[in-house]
Amino acid sequence: MKIAIMGSGGVGGFVGARLAHAGCDVRFVARGEHLAAMLRSGLCIRNAVQGDIHVPSVRASADPAALGPVDLVLIAVKLGDTAAAAQAIGPLVGPDTVVLSLQNGVTKDDLLRREFGAHAVIGGVTYVATRIAGPGVIEQTGTMQRVVIGEYDGRASERVRSLHGWLLRAGLAAEISADIQRTLWEKFVFLVGLSSATATMRVRLGPILAHPRTRAFLLDVMRETVVVGRALGVALPADYAEQRLEFAATVPQDMTSSLHHDLEAGRALEVEWLAGAVVTLGREHNVPTPLCRAVWDILALHAHGRDARFR
Repeated sequence: MKIAIMGSGGVGGFVGARLAHAGCDVRFVARGEHLAAMLRSGLCIRNAVQGDIHVPSVRASADPAALGPVDLVLIAVKLGDTAAAAQAIGPLVGPDTVVLSLQNGVTKDDLLRREFGAHAVIGGVTYVATRIAGPGVIEQTGTMQRVVIGEYDGRASERVRSLHGWLLRAGLAAEISADIQRTLWEKFVFLVGLSSATATMRVRLGPILAHPRTRAFLLDVMRETVVVGRALGVALPADYAEQRLEFAATVPQDMTSSLHHDLEAGRALEVEWLAGAVVTLGREHNVPTPLCRAVWDILALHAHGRDARFR
């Protein structure tokens, strides 16, 4: 299987390196110092618990046209870059190429289907904590490395089974979902709650759960998200937000969100595709979302990063 990784940062670089280490033909779209380091000395995954992985030689380019066409394009760019990425990967996509996004959010695949057609797109969710520690180096914190994929019509198709096999050989906890839309929303509910609370309150999860009012805020943001999902026909239980709150007590209490990290670093925020997406989808289905609207408004002046603030 020939695979191109569009967005070779924390998630894309990690999954791509694992697949390449397992013997898959992986090509990386990258840029800048990260690309230069990959071409010079390969790609390394650092993990203090499970041990490091080094792929000494990788095929990489800033130009997708130099790498394709391929059997699968894996998209792992920031959500705000999805439209540009979809345009850029055109030379990678042939008539039978599969397009898979491992980005956050529940609206990303709508854009990809409009660009490439519904048949080309399969759904995907990933659970892994990573970051670019330096050019050519991906650091993984913890041991979770789970990827769930699936066809939107629920079939366990040959292409999904083939990719699933490669993910397993790469050492990932891979699963095939018979309801990938629900799987996407299951992650989305917790992600919207966690990102909304940690970014607006500028603290990590533990203190939020410890105070009754901030704990209630986290729960109510997730409740709004569940109601919107159910209005769209997603098979979420009515008490799914309460289930996620119980789950929150079981994870490391120093957990935070990438939205919080990006806010502190002055980077552009994905809030439009998280709390903002709940608001937009809620409006389309006449579902009130006052808390997600408040989060989106509170972070509006920071949405485009520190350099663009107050312009």
